[in-house]
Amino acid sequence: MPKSGTSRNYFRFWPQALVLLFAALLVACGSSATATPVSSTGSPESTATATSGETPTSKPEATKTTPVKTSPAGTINMGQKETGIFEGHPSMTSSPRIQFTNSSVGEGLITTAPDFSANPMLAKSWSISDDFLTWTWKFQEGVQFHKGYGEMTAEDVLYSYQQWNAGAKHARAGIIGEFFNHTDGGSEIIDDYTLVVNTGVPWVPAQAFEFMRNSGGSSTWIVSKKQSEEVGIEAASKNIAATGPWEIESSESGVSWKMTAVEDHWRQTPYFAGLIYWTIPEESARVAGFRTGTLDSFDMAFDSLPTVEQVEGALVKGFPNAGQAGLNLYGQLYGLDKDGNEYPQYNPDLAWVSSNPDTESEEWANAVKVKKALNIAIDRQTIVDTLLSGFGKPLSVRDWMGHEARANPDWVYEYNPELAKQMIAEAGFPNGFSITLTPAIRGAVAEVEACEAVAQYWEAIGLDVKFQNIPYSTLRPEVIARNYIGATCHTVGVRLSPIVGASNYETRSTFSYGTHHPWLDENVRDASEEVDPELAWEKNLKVYNWIFDNAMASAIYTHDAIWPIGKKLSIEGWEPTDWSEVRTAVAFEYAQPR
Repeated sequence: MPKSGTSRNYFRFWPQALVLLFAALLVACGSSATATPVSSTGSPESTATATSGETPTSKPEATKTTPVKTSPAGTINMGQKETGIFEGHPSMTSSPRIQFTNSSVGEGLITTAPDFSANPMLAKSWSISDDFLTWTWKFQEGVQFHKGYGEMTAEDVLYSYQQWNAGAKHARAGIIGEFFNHTDGGSEIIDDYTLVVNTGVPWVPAQAFEFMRNSGGSSTWIVSKKQSEEVGIEAASKNIAATGPWEIESSESGVSWKMTAVEDHWRQTPYFAGLIYWTIPEESARVAGFRTGTLDSFDMAFDSLPTVEQVEGALVKGFPNAGQAGLNLYGQLYGLDKDGNEYPQYNPDLAWVSSNPDTESEEWANAVKVKKALNIAIDRQTIVDTLLSGFGKPLSVRDWMGHEARANPDWVYEYNPELAKQMIAEAGFPNGFSITLTPAIRGAVAEVEACEAVAQYWEAIGLDVKFQNIPYSTLRPEVIARNYIGATCHTVGVRLSPIVGASNYETRSTFSYGTHHPWLDENVRDASEEVDPELAWEKNLKVYNWIFDNAMASAIYTHDAIWPIGKKLSIEGWEPTDWSEVRTAVAFEYAQPR
């Protein structure tokens, strides 16, 4: 791993093949892996396995490590684009707050290693029955909640996940409820450190690990049931008693989250006494703060790297495959909603929406032609070369990053703006059409700039693009309610399995990519529940081939990540706790003074 940003191309010298083995460990041992990940763009031999499940096994429990004893001092100042209003209670929090809370105040049941395997965190061990129905969870002993609310028990774990489900704000809220409280199953607390879950139907590890991990927008954490009962959920949410190495002290909407170190933390006592997440939307302001030493790290665009390199004492850490930018088309609401009603927002007058859900119809073919035109109008390679400074690669199918060896090589949209114009005219729109385009601002590099570039490419082929730059906290409720109509640029981290991302096309999903169709409901569910690894991959490909062939949604690029590190912090020993989210600096409990 490089220790300084002496070259804008330092990723180029890393090995070009990473064998991404998602072994779907049913019982994991040891601490989070800290091996340096390398690019997944390499050899045909590179493969990801066990997308959905493997034969359940039982392994010895992880040994609890002794936390490093430190005497915290000083404060780390981190500049973020947007953190949102702090809400720590599972029933009240949503993205983008989730990824920032779980990288500091909260902790997940598991962590994700670079090879996509699951390692223990708050979960000490787990085992699954041969029929994939009975999950036995063992939890770490002696883990203390913030604010003096005592030791974490299985009761707190079950309460927290029930609240994640009840709040219906988490992207996987409905799926969480199905796991812990299925109508044909249910959860039983055996003792303070053991929880048995009968899932009612077979569940494969990737589906559960996706929402149990410690990082990312679909991660979760555990809170004190006692606190919520004593002070009420709303009061607890602002001053939450969780288990992370940082404890929330105060927050001001649009300004900052201030956190203090948890001394004698069960896992790692921070080296610094304080951590502040500052909300600074403008890249220039974040860069200025880093140059003056006001910020110790910040959410950085790649084109700011030359400036960072000139800052005395600045260091850089880099990670490939940090995120993948998707392009969602909203309003493709075919079939019935989860209440069995027709979608009121369905509007076949939109150029990309068919008036006939039959995929063999002429109306459907015209809508597909429009959507493919929208994709070949985008020069993905130029976006990577310019806005990402080469730190990434083009991608045409979303949610497949890290699983390239299993991808269909035909999943490519070649840049051809003249053909795009022709296709839109042939579909019945010779004068173009209007479309709203909104970036989902969630802390990824170039997420707004790349979306602006997409708008310019679409305008170049005759579209009237209404670009809408709003906070994600404003956009997200409209997406969940299926009220947003238009397109979004939406960047996510790595998926433990591609089908996890496809769950956002299911009618039952809390979150939505804006596209629903009976075929997707049937086939995404089928692939999600497949426990045979090879059959699971076949079903993954079946789903994503259909998505590509019908241009239901797409991707723009994958991107690497760069953490700028100021002269106050040391780079030694500072690695992510969870490799599913490295887009901005995390794991500040491991950051030492230089």
